Amino acid sequence: MNTNLKKIVMAALFAALACVATMSIRIPTPGTNGYIHPGDAIVILSGVVLGPVWGLLAAGIGSAMADLLGGYFVYVPITFAVKGLIALFAGLVYQKMATDKKKKYIAVLIGGVIDIVLVAGGYFICEYFLYGASAAASIPANIIQGVGGLVISIILYPILIAIPDINQMASPAKAQ
Repeated sequence: MNTNLKKIVMAALFAALACVATMSIRIPTPGTNGYIHPGDAIVILSGVVLGPVWGLLAAGIGSAMADLLGGYFVYVPITFAVKGLIALFAGLVYQKMATDKKKKYIAVLIGGVIDIVLVAGGYFICEYFLYGASAAASIPANIIQGVGGLVISIILYPILIAIPDINQMASPAKAQ
């Protein structure tokens, strides 16, 4: 199968996974009207496996689709930007660092830290313009969600990377 076609198919699969992971388990957060979900793990892994550009598209589209389908219309563009940037930066870090097995895990871990910072900070900045200072109420839940994404991505990474096609796609030398 042609490499570009593989990337497109994998990006579509990761977008669908991000959407399903975001919508499947929802833990409501009091006072914010939001919810904690495991979708951030797929966002991080999108960047790691697909590379920065394809990861941005898969994570952004899949996560935004979850907001669209879930009735969180005002968050669709915010989610596309925040989750897309997480995958972009996670992919860039992975491409730069993933020279050996230990560094690959460290790169995924750093992708999780990026997720925590961008989810808590990115949503706060955007929500500040919507709700004012009360937007700060979402920060603790977003940090918990980010930590969950970090932990789940570290658990899923070796499982995914054991699949030969995914391992080859995630190889920094072949990443786009």
